[in-house]
Amino acid sequence: MSNMNKPHNIYIHVPFCMSKCNYCAFFSSACANPDWDKYATKITSEVSYWSKKLGKTSVPTIFFGGGTPSLMPTKVFERILTEIYSCFDVQPDAEITLESNPGTIDSQKLADFCTIGVNRLSIGVQSLNDDKLRFLGRKHTASDALNLIHNATKQNIRVSGDFIYGLPDETTHDVINICKQINSIGLQHCSLYELTIEENTPFGKMKLCMPDNQTMADMYVAIQENLKLSRYEVSNYAAPGQYCRHNQNIWDGGAYIGIGPTAAGRIFLDNTWYEQIGDGVRFAALSDDERAVEKILTGLRTVHGVELTDDVKKVMNLPFAKSVPDMLRFTEQNRLTVTDQGILVLDDIVTKLVK
Repeated sequence: MSNMNKPHNIYIHVPFCMSKCNYCAFFSSACANPDWDKYATKITSEVSYWSKKLGKTSVPTIFFGGGTPSLMPTKVFERILTEIYSCFDVQPDAEITLESNPGTIDSQKLADFCTIGVNRLSIGVQSLNDDKLRFLGRKHTASDALNLIHNATKQNIRVSGDFIYGLPDETTHDVINICKQINSIGLQHCSLYELTIEENTPFGKMKLCMPDNQTMADMYVAIQENLKLSRYEVSNYAAPGQYCRHNQNIWDGGAYIGIGPTAAGRIFLDNTWYEQIGDGVRFAALSDDERAVEKILTGLRTVHGVELTDDVKKVMNLPFAKSVPDMLRFTEQNRLTVTDQGILVLDDIVTKLVK
């Protein structure tokens, strides 16, 4: 197989956590002392497997997600990163992101991660209110989060914070306060996620009184009006030049390798797109139509939208797109974007837009 020299970003899934949060539906396990050597052996074997399939392809970004990757011993991180550099052509300016939770990484361990190669830290803050952190099932305090942000900033790396809003009984005023806190901290990138209740989670088994749809929409608008950072994707906000390059590639329909248990990926081999299935080394071909639909679904999440290539136009209901100029906008760059009004009902728009 040949990959036609197409760059592939790399996502590494680290499935271990100190404990499961009340809202979490991701694949992860609460394990205080996992077998890190066994984990590293499996990850490096998958890295080797994909290098044999793809050749020494270019890698612009590497993203360690979880789970809680900051629990990983730095020697394990170094072993995995060394294997990636050995097997692929990692770009000199590669973005290397580590997801982290406050309370799992002190200043020395953070410095060691940065020395080995981390240049972007994504911090699971979720809230700067201790009562809300306890409700969410987080094990850290607001002070822990602020300390980690401060330590990461001193390392002179890019720092992002994740936050959750729309908790039971929250109001738009609460969301405005979150924005003011983020502004005062000076973060250059953050993700603000609406609390979603998933089945088979502790929250899913509770009868929580959640904000109604109108209140959630008001909260979303309040974020854009009060946060100093600009939205560039449904839930992501950044200062100029501070986008997460790894996620932007996924939303743009780029190629990426998923490594680790349940890691997703989109591989480009022999002029064909493949979807990774399950364990990271199994994959199945995607039809041109399936891939085009994916590009619409992810592209419309971003402010610059989806490029109207022939494959995209084939699966798109263009008459509908042209009939709702208040929701969808065609640009001079041959792209279709969602307006601020349309983003509030994006799911409904997509169901009518895709044939």
